[in-house]
Amino acid sequence: MASLSSDLFYDILRRLDGATLASAACACATFCSISKEERLWENVCSSMWPSTDRDDVKSLIMSIGGFKKFYADCFPLIVNEVPEFRWNDDFEYPEELTEAEYYGDVDELENISPLDFVSIMDIRYKDKTICSKVLWGIPNADGFNGWFYNCPFRIDLLAYSDKVTLTVSDGLPPIMSIEKERKDGKLWQELQDGIRLSWIIVNRKIKKAANLSSWSPLGGQRHWPTDKDFVVRFASILPAKDILPCQIVECILIMKFRVIHTQGEGIQTIIKLTELSMQLEDMNGSHVNGLKSLLILKAALSCRRSMNHNEALESCNLYLKVQTELKEKKMRYENRLDRLWILGGIATCISFCFYCL
Repeated sequence: MASLSSDLFYDILRRLDGATLASAACACATFCSISKEERLWENVCSSMWPSTDRDDVKSLIMSIGGFKKFYADCFPLIVNEVPEFRWNDDFEYPEELTEAEYYGDVDELENISPLDFVSIMDIRYKDKTICSKVLWGIPNADGFNGWFYNCPFRIDLLAYSDKVTLTVSDGLPPIMSIEKERKDGKLWQELQDGIRLSWIIVNRKIKKAANLSSWSPLGGQRHWPTDKDFVVRFASILPAKDILPCQIVECILIMKFRVIHTQGEGIQTIIKLTELSMQLEDMNGSHVNGLKSLLILKAALSCRRSMNHNEALESCNLYLKVQTELKEKKMRYENRLDRLWILGGIATCISFCFYCL
């Protein structure tokens, strides 16, 4: 190897993916030195996330530390431990909140702005990129006293993107009729197995980035009331310590497809992406408002991540399990209260009747 030129080594390393390139850098001093070239990591990032091939995004990545740091931040997925959550039956919300309690830490808010965030999104189907989009800032976040800070947080990325469709030529199975698809579910299964989503959030001010998607779908379903809509769900578990009582929240990414055409004479099966959105929910299933969401997104950029994507999926599944158990406990508690009220009402009526007699 000592007789080979560094140009040849560079030509070999530039053909590797990110994980293999990182491993090769540990093999010898020569590979380690060459692997520090930003151009190598730029090729890796543009291959993994085609949206990073834009000039404005390249400038953004270089301003936050370069492509090697960007890959190290965004390829591992966010992983958070799901703590044991207990429903507090005695908790009461105060009737009135002071301005400080309502808006949180004002000094913290002065250091965070919706304009600091950049969304970098890529969708793949069977290893083929079907959509790439970059969104600068958070839409409709127009000032401290605007509705954004008090209303449920939501980013609808499709409103700022071109029409996205999938056809048989992209690898979709042909659908002869919706009735047949309802029975065998072949299209739905192929869509769930083949679709991949990357949604990277960058904060330009603190120069950090993270991927908020689970990469693979966590699940999905046909969307009522028609069988033409398919909803695919991605997610990640984000820390909310000192922000919300539940300590963690779920970042939910929803992708909805609709069947436009079924297979017929001269017409192939076509489905259209009709929704791509992000929202945050707490353990009770309540939407987090814009103010708290900004703080949570900022905190998420510094939390633990794992190269093992299955670990991230397990974290999401554990969150759903704990959330389901919490809802069941809450329902049982409310049912007990209902029965107590009914028994109390009956006892009151009987007592009143005896009093009248």
